[in-house]
Amino acid sequence: MKVKLTLSNSSGKRAVLSRERPLANSVLKLIWEKKKTSRAEIARLAGLSRSTVSEIIDSILTTGLIAEVGAGKSRGGRRPIVLEFQDEARWILGVDLGATHVSVALTDLRGRVLSWQEKKHPVRTDPRGTRELVISLCDECLKEWGNGTRRLNSIGVAVPSPVDPLNPRLLSEVVIPAWQGESGLEQLQIRYGVPVYVDNDANLGALAEHWWGAGKGINDFVYIKIAHGIGAGYILNGEIYRGAGGVAGEMGHLPIDPNGPLCVCGLRGCLATFVGKPAIAERTKKLLKKYPGSQLKGQDHTLDAITKAALDGDALALKIVSEVAEYLGVAISGWFNLMNPNLAILGGGFAGLGELLLEPLRAKVRNSTLVSKAAVDIKTSDLGPRAVAIGAATLALEAMFADPIEVHTRANGRINDSVHG
Repeated sequence: MKVKLTLSNSSGKRAVLSRERPLANSVLKLIWEKKKTSRAEIARLAGLSRSTVSEIIDSILTTGLIAEVGAGKSRGGRRPIVLEFQDEARWILGVDLGATHVSVALTDLRGRVLSWQEKKHPVRTDPRGTRELVISLCDECLKEWGNGTRRLNSIGVAVPSPVDPLNPRLLSEVVIPAWQGESGLEQLQIRYGVPVYVDNDANLGALAEHWWGAGKGINDFVYIKIAHGIGAGYILNGEIYRGAGGVAGEMGHLPIDPNGPLCVCGLRGCLATFVGKPAIAERTKKLLKKYPGSQLKGQDHTLDAITKAALDGDALALKIVSEVAEYLGVAISGWFNLMNPNLAILGGGFAGLGELLLEPLRAKVRNSTLVSKAAVDIKTSDLGPRAVAIGAATLALEAMFADPIEVHTRANGRINDSVHG
């Protein structure tokens, strides 16, 4: 559908361009990918006429996202004007709401983290305190860069809950009942005057790995986050696959043992009842009687503590890792058999174990799949504990490329007043 874009340039004049938005968006993304290019090269790569490219470039120049930075080399004739994408023209905030922490990353438009703030907090049980903490940490990130609010383009938020793309304000009352089904993230839009985009945390971990990490250049892979529960984000044909209602990827509720422990979802023997943080802590406590010399004795049985102990060769910790690999291997094998991705990426807790977890996990998958000889692999995250927050910022970056003109109109006082999925 064709739309009429009305833009303001720096002198206040109105420039009007009637154009299909997807075409202009594609040109902007091409400049971002090339970093530096020219109108002639864009016309050649995009298969457009030079006059069409010139009209599109003139409109994008008003946003400040690109700039003319001098003349390039001539191939015979007039030297072309070089166009450069301005990575720091706008900033993005990426917020990661974990079960027990809040992390905030301020990034530029190339995904580089400019500022990072993180604090432990009982997110699952304290929605009001969580919202207040998010604003506090966002303020701290922006404060580090002077008048950061002026450059702020948008905010992405990762939540520990399935998100319905049609109703992104709503959260699962089963997964995080204290939130009573409402995220309340409209507060961010009201405070900062920019769009807020929301998605599931594992989905955004997958998005971050696809753009910047171990999944870069791979169009079919699964990102698995081991934390309080177990979540998975699936990249299918280069896009996040959310399913019909936004609940695709709830790996933690795959049935492993129908006679197993009761899960918060009401079913028995879900993967989360064996591999989630509470289950692992309880299992470690029980096994301490058999391993009285373990360095985990007298400690909180966090995933970080178990990781450190396992890397130190602690027998109890290694037993826990072995059991996690067994259960997780069953789930991943089923995923590989069903969806046949190229890769599984492990994030969240236990990712720091590296080959200590990957080796038995790969062995389990090799012996349990029909695709064991196919080009599949299991790796740990390249982005580590910052993956989800970076993914949240990337969600907002994707939205910017879908509507770059909004960047300019918002900078001139027009505010998008909604929360998006």
